[in-house]
Amino acid sequence: MGVEGEGSVETALLEEGNTVLLQSCKESEEKYTGDGSVDFWGRPSVKENTGNWRACPFILGNECCERLAFYGINTNLVTYLTKSLHQGNAAAAKSVTTWAGTCYVTPLLGAVLADAYWGRYWTIAAFSTIYFIGMTTLTLSASVSLLKPLSCIGSVCVAASIGQYAVFFLGLYLIALGTGGIKPCVSSFGADQFDDTNPKEKKKKCSFFNWFYFSINVGLLVSNSVIVWVQDNVGWGWGFGIPTVFMGLAIGSFFYGTPLYRFQKPGGSPVTRMCQVVVASLRKLRKKVPLDHSHLYEVQDRNSAIQGSRRLEYTDEFKCLDKAAIITDDDIREGGFSNPWRLCTVTQVEELKILLRMFPIWATGVVYAAVYSQTSTMFVEQGMTLDTSIGSMFHIPPASLSIFDVLSVMVWVLVYDRLIVPIVRKYTKRERGFTELQRMGIGLFISILPMVAAALVEIRQLSIAKTYDLVYDEGTPIPMSIFWQIPQYFLVGASEVFTFVGQLEFSYDQSPDAMRSLCSALSLLTIGLGNYLSSLIVTVVMYATTKGGNIGWIPDNLKEGHLDYYFWVLASLSLLNLLVYVSCAHRYKYKKSS
Repeated sequence: MGVEGEGSVETALLEEGNTVLLQSCKESEEKYTGDGSVDFWGRPSVKENTGNWRACPFILGNECCERLAFYGINTNLVTYLTKSLHQGNAAAAKSVTTWAGTCYVTPLLGAVLADAYWGRYWTIAAFSTIYFIGMTTLTLSASVSLLKPLSCIGSVCVAASIGQYAVFFLGLYLIALGTGGIKPCVSSFGADQFDDTNPKEKKKKCSFFNWFYFSINVGLLVSNSVIVWVQDNVGWGWGFGIPTVFMGLAIGSFFYGTPLYRFQKPGGSPVTRMCQVVVASLRKLRKKVPLDHSHLYEVQDRNSAIQGSRRLEYTDEFKCLDKAAIITDDDIREGGFSNPWRLCTVTQVEELKILLRMFPIWATGVVYAAVYSQTSTMFVEQGMTLDTSIGSMFHIPPASLSIFDVLSVMVWVLVYDRLIVPIVRKYTKRERGFTELQRMGIGLFISILPMVAAALVEIRQLSIAKTYDLVYDEGTPIPMSIFWQIPQYFLVGASEVFTFVGQLEFSYDQSPDAMRSLCSALSLLTIGLGNYLSSLIVTVVMYATTKGGNIGWIPDNLKEGHLDYYFWVLASLSLLNLLVYVSCAHRYKYKKSS
């Protein structure tokens, strides 16, 4: 009896203790985020006080002002180089493309620093400072008389000195370096404010990416209109100075929201971890992977051995890499569990597998970026042959029609977020309506249409040129309004909302937790590669069509050429790219975190 009573008391106390423990765990889950994020002081993030939409206005404000500053320099840079620094057209074009290409390469540096050492917040903070110093240097080079060449006297222009060039390009490339730490981190840092383990917050994350892209285009709209006008009509000192002020506002907005942010801890160098997987798998090249993947090495915890990263579930692709996680007698005997160059966890192996699965999806973005680049190249050249007059007094610059691309993006973001997603959600039962891959696929389909529209406009204007005998009259515009180009710009904007925003979502959600900045940088790299591809296509087309003394498809006088054929080539490439994408997307396996 006595023993029985004591046992009952012990059982009751044990059950009571478990109940208290479970209740304590439940309260902790309700109070803190479940994705391992911390606040500025390194404490677990409290849901009610940090992150969510309360932190996003400061991040979106930062992005809007930073993009205004960037495009305030980028949009009219070739004009400054030719008109103020007196560079030739070819040299100026080369300077701009080299700088723009650098702006899409430096994010790889910023991404590695963010993921491995500093975290996204401190990377943005450090590189924003470099960015601001570059903007200030650029403004001084355009304002201080000793730092800029004398104005032209008639047709005589004094070339800029080596020192003047040095100050200008120092500022320009400090901006390129600064943007390398902001571009790959800011969208991911904004998405970090929403807890992946909370269904309500995860739903809001989709809207964040839409509004993030919206804020980019608000900055682009102001820079393409107001800032360009100031540069052309007031002066370059003010034209560069105003974007510098907005960059200062961007930094201030970012720092002001610090107490509200959620922070993900850096997980060490992703490049090193990938190399470790390759080396460890090569060391065990002759070992056989066990049929039961549970025999592969993994830490028995909700979080992985990689700081700031959840465990990833095993997938049966790229099985040769699984050899890195095989536990051998040598590992047990020599204590290889602590040496990732000999033995890697399943999560570490899966990180590399995820990256390999994402590469084909990113690759299709290169062709899309080549199509998108036409808005600042061939669309503008096509517009130069059309009637740009509005009434009898005003002429619209052909490059200004890109404002319809920006307006299209702003309209489509609202339509997508407030109308399309709620309707699609009813049928798909998904919080986001479409999956990331479906969204990107729709955008790639839409991207075919602006090339078709541009080809039809070109066919029409060539017909009118022949009718009015204007083919060899380079100085007279074709009597066809430039506003016929609006549909092609509007369609490009629609495709951006699906493709570019879909890429943002895809690169964040599908990337390993400790590789999100790197994956954003690789996604951005496709835009730079797309510009290079566009240049290559033009080179190949010109080489192929000017053989035998022919004038070619894209001559100096476009009325004599066939720019419509060039647009049909791009439309065909876009269709082929879409088919490749559908094949890759069909085989893609989504990431599974434990």
